[in-house]
Amino acid sequence: MAAMNLLVSAGVHYSCLKPGNGFSISKPKVYKLGPRAALVEAGPRPDGSPLALQVSRGDLAAELQAEARAMARAANASVYSPELLAKKYGSRPVQAVQRTLEILVALGSFGTKLLLDQRNGTLDRNKRQRAIELRSIFTRLGPTFVKLGQGLSTRPDLCPPEYLEELAELQDALPTFPDADAFSCIETELGMPIESIFSSISASPIAAASLGQVYKAKLKYSGQTVAVKVQRPGIEEAIGLDFYLIRGLGFLINKYVDFITSDVVALIDEFARRVYQELNYVQEGQNAKKFKTLYADKEDILVPDIYWNYTSGKVLTMEWVNGVKLNQQAAIESQGLKVIDLVTTGIQCSLRQLLEHGYFHADPHPGNLLATPEGKLAFLDFGMMSETPEDARSAIIGHVVHMVNRDYEAMARDYYALDFLATNVDVSPIVPALRDFFDDALNYTVSELNFKTLVDGLGNVLYQYPFNVPAYYALILRSLTVLEGLALYADPNFKVLAASYPYFAKRLLTDPNPYLRDALVELLFKDGRFRWNRLEDLLIEGRKDRDFSAKDALQPVLKLLLAPDGEELRTLTIKEAVRVTEAVILGSVADTYNSAPSFVQTLLINGNGNGALAMNSADLEAMMELRNQVFRIWGLLSSSENFDPAFLQPILQVLQQPEGRSLGGRVVSGITQRLAARLLQQLLRTPTVPASSL
Repeated sequence: MAAMNLLVSAGVHYSCLKPGNGFSISKPKVYKLGPRAALVEAGPRPDGSPLALQVSRGDLAAELQAEARAMARAANASVYSPELLAKKYGSRPVQAVQRTLEILVALGSFGTKLLLDQRNGTLDRNKRQRAIELRSIFTRLGPTFVKLGQGLSTRPDLCPPEYLEELAELQDALPTFPDADAFSCIETELGMPIESIFSSISASPIAAASLGQVYKAKLKYSGQTVAVKVQRPGIEEAIGLDFYLIRGLGFLINKYVDFITSDVVALIDEFARRVYQELNYVQEGQNAKKFKTLYADKEDILVPDIYWNYTSGKVLTMEWVNGVKLNQQAAIESQGLKVIDLVTTGIQCSLRQLLEHGYFHADPHPGNLLATPEGKLAFLDFGMMSETPEDARSAIIGHVVHMVNRDYEAMARDYYALDFLATNVDVSPIVPALRDFFDDALNYTVSELNFKTLVDGLGNVLYQYPFNVPAYYALILRSLTVLEGLALYADPNFKVLAASYPYFAKRLLTDPNPYLRDALVELLFKDGRFRWNRLEDLLIEGRKDRDFSAKDALQPVLKLLLAPDGEELRTLTIKEAVRVTEAVILGSVADTYNSAPSFVQTLLINGNGNGALAMNSADLEAMMELRNQVFRIWGLLSSSENFDPAFLQPILQVLQQPEGRSLGGRVVSGITQRLAARLLQQLLRTPTVPASSL
């Protein structure tokens, strides 16, 4: 089986993939640069270790110096500035009018066809044809509209399936620019002849995308196979004019279109800023380096290395990666891999990105996620990254807790922390809308709830009120929606929320963050009672996360319990500890009684018609269920893979502290009083003719 060799960087995706038993790449001509051999397949080193950096692993100083030189080469990289664009293109009215007419004619003719389809009743029948036409229009209009189409291809909430499928091809097949221009750019940017850099390079690009195209090459000094991405000539001029015009349209929308409540100009500026960041390939290389540092510690995640000596603002040289695009199910399964396993890995990594470090890949479409032959998930294309604010990370997890609890007032207040609403906005009118939607949605179990359905329903709520959805949140929704969409190709019943819930459960049980600690307490305690069923559910789900630690479970709550401001929680805990201890003791008595011979039972009850314990059957059943539930929870902890009885040692140490001894004394006192009261009640019962046993 032939492996597919594939590396895509910053929006670059292969256009020459051919389905078969596996996938292969049509062999491009090789640009001969010396006597060295032509291109060969990249692969692991003989000892099985990964490809080395162009500098020694131990020579960190040399690598940092190479990176600094790359930064110097990119010192004049363009930065998005609306003011500079207005000054530049405001003085070129003829050029602006010509481009405006070009855009209006292209999109206007498409819009006219849609109106005619609607009038003639052929809108649904012609969807595929119109989607193909729109893809062609975006391609003709250039890089800005290609980026726009790529964004729309991951928005099932905005586009029908036919449009999603066609616009997705914008990520795979785009026109190339002349190879001579690309090679000239490499020499100019790196300041040396191309033959002194590479022993060979493909004579034509392996792939092309909106901002650049990729060549396959071999480094002259080491013979390592790399991917070299070169920026399209004139790209800054093209996108600069387009953003100037689109921003002007945004001002008109803000002024005259009342039903759009978001600041359209701000959204355009955010999008433009990200596109301009993608034009700086050194920045992309630094993004990849940071991403690898944060997330490639997991053995199932692969991030390619950057070759800084051969990178500049317009040229990026990266490690070549063998792999198959994540939406090519047949090719993946032919290697003995499962798409679902890879998508689950992607979801877990995405949750770490979004909610732990807050630095996340904002463009996870199929071309940027590869399945390697070793079963790893390779992340590519680090041009578009985003960050989740620290406060928002905890607020998102808390929001999920409030949703599960159906605490819609708290959900509404979460929108302040999430920066959806200004603090002076009254959230009380929003609560009924949340209740109407989520009461219906939460009738499904977590495993049944579709993420897209949840996003669409929440979107309808947000649309009705003065919400301003931050860019990071929209990118989060996009990321998880894309991953769920990829999984649905392989398993129509896959639910991203079900795959995500173990992570949320683990974080709630183990994270010392005060916000999450309070959310856990809020989840476990209600109306003065401990909800053991919620704890059991959290442990069942949390154990599914590969990083779950029984040692860390509930430690944050224990610390809060003994904190100076934890008196209210201590009071609730003491009551629950007394109740549980009573259930364990009396449950054991009941078990002993029920296992005794009948004549012994008769002697024990001695005329007490209520059996060995003075309680009705409903109370006894509830007590036995509580005891059994506590035992099940202990079983979940003790059967965890990394369980060590020593994890109880910190608890015992804490209980030896003054606050702990006081808490223990109050628990013992409470148990003694309850058992004494139970015994007295038993003795004072009026003897009757035995009617039944326990």
